[in-house]
Amino acid sequence: MLDTQLTSSLSYKLFRADQVRENEGQAAADSGCDMFTLMQRAGDVVFKQCLELMPNSDVYLVLVGQGNNAGDGYIAAINAKLAGKQVHLCAVEPERTLEGDAGKAQQRWLDSGGSINGFDAALLEKSDVVIDALLGTGINSYIRNEFADIIDAVNASSTPVVSVDVPSGLDANTGQSLGRCVQADITVTFVGIKPGLVTGAGKQSCGKLVYADLGIGKAFQALAKASATMLNIDHFKGMGPREINSHKGTYGRLLCIGGNRGTAGAIRLASEAALRGGAGMVRVYTHESSVVQVSAGRPELMVTDFNLEDALAWATCVVIGPGLGQDEWAESAFETTMKHCQSQNKPVVIDADALNLLCQQSTAYTLSDSILTPHAGEAARLLGVSIDDVESDRFNYARQCSQRYHAVCVLKGAGTLIDNEKKTWVCRHGNPGMATAGSGDVLSGILGALLAQGVETDIAAKYGVVLHAKAGDDIAQLYGQRGMIASDLFDAVRALINH
Repeated sequence: MLDTQLTSSLSYKLFRADQVRENEGQAAADSGCDMFTLMQRAGDVVFKQCLELMPNSDVYLVLVGQGNNAGDGYIAAINAKLAGKQVHLCAVEPERTLEGDAGKAQQRWLDSGGSINGFDAALLEKSDVVIDALLGTGINSYIRNEFADIIDAVNASSTPVVSVDVPSGLDANTGQSLGRCVQADITVTFVGIKPGLVTGAGKQSCGKLVYADLGIGKAFQALAKASATMLNIDHFKGMGPREINSHKGTYGRLLCIGGNRGTAGAIRLASEAALRGGAGMVRVYTHESSVVQVSAGRPELMVTDFNLEDALAWATCVVIGPGLGQDEWAESAFETTMKHCQSQNKPVVIDADALNLLCQQSTAYTLSDSILTPHAGEAARLLGVSIDDVESDRFNYARQCSQRYHAVCVLKGAGTLIDNEKKTWVCRHGNPGMATAGSGDVLSGILGALLAQGVETDIAAKYGVVLHAKAGDDIAQLYGQRGMIASDLFDAVRALINH
């Protein structure tokens, strides 16, 4: 697979597939062109991406279905043929005459001397690149067997794949596989970026995502309201210079709560990340058996195992959950913390085991300035659904979580989502190397540090997620993804937050 980072040309607004279908005709008219012109432009872009992926490729295999997606495939095939490539075009129903603009593109392919054949899996190994134009964004139910068989063969092959608009078999809105889904090396998406392409399994299926507005992007965005927004580090100005006469109290007093017996590392990672994120003072309330492990080698941390009420009164904001556990000690700490933060209207980041305790008594607390940081399993427990439910529709369940708990929800994973009940953002950064123990604890510490420094809850959630993910990308670029550990992120976070 290619690098799954998005290309720099990508716009930052996400639009549902139905929004694109309903508005692209008017946007084309407002831009002085017709829908067939868009199809031609789409086919041109796909062919150019094939050349970039495999510049020395001579043999193309183009797979088409029956809709407008197929029309784009026919245009790409014509481009390849005109460029002197050997082109094999296989259709699911080779004898079927298509209608509309797709039919026009099909006829042009035939007029150019091209032929339409049934699928032959042997062609996969004879080809240098596959153009996947089987299924577009219009499908929302499980695909038929004739498509599934072709997709299985494509995925079993090592031949690079360029998908047209969306990998065939992927729900463009949710990123859910509809029974089978092409695993593309490049996906070229048109007019508007669909939300299912940028998070969860959909992000993996797309490979490298390339956006082409086909010359109507400005007109389209004037007609349709974005469903979510992509975020990267360039969207943030950073924290700015510190005042010369400031002191440690200026930058907040953060209390980190967790580290039950045997899990001291989690709260240590969170609290040290908070220091590296710029919090002025960080105190840790932890289990008596964890005090030495948490404080060892980091004297800047104030560590205690008693008098939680005094520690809470001292703090301006709280992180609770890393290594907390769910035993009697954990339940007592959780209940005391939540009651205090609720009565004092104190910002709190709720992570890990604190989320598991929260879902058991969700109606007991209402917090106005809280950030929840669940992964899919924790989100499933918070909402009383399955992990598969969450991963099959991440945007929906991130919104449900934020609405149920009246909090900013950070749904972690590939393409982490941030939802504040009204708007959704998607983090553009991040890589699989960050799937390592303690990475989420570091994120919690960063979020707590930003809250401690007076950053508003929504902005802290967005900026913290992006800082954390970009730090992971910077470390991966230096050393590679494998072998990355959570504490590797500290120096990269510090560099970014001072940039």
